[in-house]
Amino acid sequence: MPEYFAGDTRTNRERMLAGDWYISDDPDSWEQFRRAVRLQTRYTAAYTEDPDSARPILQELLGHLGEQAHIRPPLYVDYGSYITVGARTFINYNLTALDVAPIVIGEDCQIGPNVQLLTPVHPLEAQPRKDRLEKALPITIGDNVWLGGGAIICPGVTVGDNSVIGAGAVVTRDIPAGCLAVGSPARVIRKLDNA
Repeated sequence: MPEYFAGDTRTNRERMLAGDWYISDDPDSWEQFRRAVRLQTRYTAAYTEDPDSARPILQELLGHLGEQAHIRPPLYVDYGSYITVGARTFINYNLTALDVAPIVIGEDCQIGPNVQLLTPVHPLEAQPRKDRLEKALPITIGDNVWLGGGAIICPGVTVGDNSVIGAGAVVTRDIPAGCLAVGSPARVIRKLDNA
């Protein structure tokens, strides 16, 4: 394997947290991932019995959970601790949020079922991809955003306040505030009134 990190004394986890290329073999990252799997499994089980009593588990899993924010399980994350969910946001079933980089979800958002928030990036070149290089770019969802069911938000994307992303859209670039974007790749089709 080529020496990708010659002269770089950081661990792969340190490179990951800096947003640089890394290989996902760091033991600390693996332990954080296992923690997340345990907590999301506990959250799903507890929610089945009593959603209110499950909230402390969700608070332990996520970096921040705003007041009156609600997430229906199942929820799938890489680490959880790099996810911020704003107050009064509602997230429907089956969110996949791969938080290798930070994911910030604003206040008063509506997120439909089967939405994917994907921060990881892999090389286009064959050999580095075969060697398991990856990095991640943060995702930011503004306040009062509606992500329709099945929408996919790609690495590095920001969706502006008050915007709506249509069901099944694949968002590959930033969406300005107050817009409706649909399609694959998503494109803005109009500005929204009163946004």
